[in-house]
Amino acid sequence: MRIISEGSSKTLQELGLINLGKVYWNATTPVLYEEAVKGHEGVVGHLGPLVVRTGNHTGRSPYDRFIVKDSISADKINWGDVNRPIEPGKFENMLRRLQAYLQGKDIFIQDCHAGADPDYRFPVRIITETAWHNLFARNMFRQIHDPGERQQHVPEFTVINVPNFKAIPEVDGTNSEAFILLSFEKKLVLIGGTHYAGEIKKSIFTILNFLLPSDNVLPMHCSANIGGDGDVAIFFGLSGTGKTTLSADPDRMLIGDDEHAWSENGVFNFEGGCYAKVIRLSAENEPDIYETTRRFGTILENVGIDIDTRRVDLDDNSLTENTRAAYPISHIKNTTRDGVGGHPKNIIMLTADAFGVLPPISKLTVEQAGYQFISGYTAKVAGTEVGMGNEPKATFSTCFGAPFMALPSTVYSQLLRAKIEKHGVNCWLINTGWTGGPFGVGKRMPLPFTRAMINAALAGQLDNVEYETDPIFGLHVPKSCPEVPPEVLHPRNTWDDPAAYDKKARELAVLFHENFRTFEKDVPENVKNAGPVAVPV
Repeated sequence: MRIISEGSSKTLQELGLINLGKVYWNATTPVLYEEAVKGHEGVVGHLGPLVVRTGNHTGRSPYDRFIVKDSISADKINWGDVNRPIEPGKFENMLRRLQAYLQGKDIFIQDCHAGADPDYRFPVRIITETAWHNLFARNMFRQIHDPGERQQHVPEFTVINVPNFKAIPEVDGTNSEAFILLSFEKKLVLIGGTHYAGEIKKSIFTILNFLLPSDNVLPMHCSANIGGDGDVAIFFGLSGTGKTTLSADPDRMLIGDDEHAWSENGVFNFEGGCYAKVIRLSAENEPDIYETTRRFGTILENVGIDIDTRRVDLDDNSLTENTRAAYPISHIKNTTRDGVGGHPKNIIMLTADAFGVLPPISKLTVEQAGYQFISGYTAKVAGTEVGMGNEPKATFSTCFGAPFMALPSTVYSQLLRAKIEKHGVNCWLINTGWTGGPFGVGKRMPLPFTRAMINAALAGQLDNVEYETDPIFGLHVPKSCPEVPPEVLHPRNTWDDPAAYDKKARELAVLFHENFRTFEKDVPENVKNAGPVAVPV
């Protein structure tokens, strides 16, 4: 821990942060634990995790995020419902109010990097009013261990996170009391009104998504791992598709679970930690991630805990389905400490199809990979959100990460296709969703089958098998796969009523077409035609 020095005091004064209480600069994990407990920010669970609550906000607040429309961003940002503009004057007013709010308060600061590749290392500074959010930053970003290097640290961007400070929408121009305001001109992010820590890391991810493509670097919302012979695999997927679970493979080294980039050097992790969804986590199916929930240094967000025994209950969803564990990547045994790998040999695109009609594995052409990447399809299951009704809801999130993509989606998709072609990458669509019928009728694809299919794809065991083309989705489906019953590979064969399957499959195909109309004018004809066959419902 370093209490504020004269030099660092000047740095904070440049941000307008004056008359502060104690400043905990680059405090270690034990110190942050002590301060979090003293400040009643959380409790220590059995075997050591720090268990915290995030209040009303148990997930991201996409409608509370705004980007300042200034000379840097005005002509480049893909403005709309995802990237909402706010006036520079509103940002300045909020900053002044935050500066006043923090006077007399203790603050916590972490100086760290985003980006494991030294050629693309991005220095950041995270300033928080709570110790546990600072520990989150320490876990999630890449720590600077050399004291001399920390002294010389000059951040490209600074995040000021003040969860107890609330916006006044009528005054601040925000959507609610919560706010995430990003200024490229000021190189500053302001976060308040929400205790959900994921806003910190996703703000930096958004910044990198804006900056890196101009250097021919593709930022990706994906996990990545590496095999014994150095072969890299990346896993795209939205929440609930298995991105974190499936990349944590005991037979492969984990590069990272959420945010990466693909440069001319290969793949590298943005982060130094993992932020895993842990609701109903299984020690049997997910042993590595399960063990992190029983470790000192791990933060457990909104996980159930017996306040007497301090034992956690990973099955408890009374606060949210979105329970999370934030831990340093070193908590996973089989990881690459340097966070880098070569160019990928395989790309896995994950979907959790609750309609039960997509094949559990299919091989994609370059054009199909481009189509699926732009579509970013998965399905939300009925009952997980208020007002969803009784049917699954198709969700399309372009680039498998629309909330974080600051530029038009075609920028990222063109980069992806170019890199796939240049490096001869195999691309696969994996459905971790339902089989034997839709949600409520069928069952979730067994995890051992999904692992077997991915293992076969990565090992090259599906390179020379026979394939057949799905008549509705145009996907190339293997006729056989080691350790997987043949009938499982073709979803129509798993339904009791094939006609009902055909009807549901056509419904999903129509949804794909409707979603893709937004992008048709900006993509090549061969990509536009790589989706489902146009069929009547």
